[in-house]
Amino acid sequence: MMKRYFLMLLLPVGVLCAASKGAEGKKVFETYCWGCHHQTAVAFGPPFREIASKRSAEEIRAMISDPESVSKVFGYKRNAMPALKLNEADLEAITAYILSFKPEKKEAK
Repeated sequence: MMKRYFLMLLLPVGVLCAASKGAEGKKVFETYCWGCHHQTAVAFGPPFREIASKRSAEEIRAMISDPESVSKVFGYKRNAMPALKLNEADLEAITAYILSFKPEKKEAK
């Protein structure tokens, strides 16, 4: 009984933390990324939905921090993305925000 009560108390905290991280990620997006990227539509750079479907969190973080080097590793001939000098919290927030656009896998029938 006590365990169930404790879990019921933690659930709202988890939801609030996820909502807070989403809000922080959106804030970082609006500050640094919006000029070239959009969440689901192609702009100058690829949409977050496409990035999230192709890249891991580590790859996204690396591309944000050192796009010139990572572009070469990915085999791109050129790179137009500037390196962003984000603090750890902002880097974590924008990475989570980008990954939130990953399309859900449809179950095979």
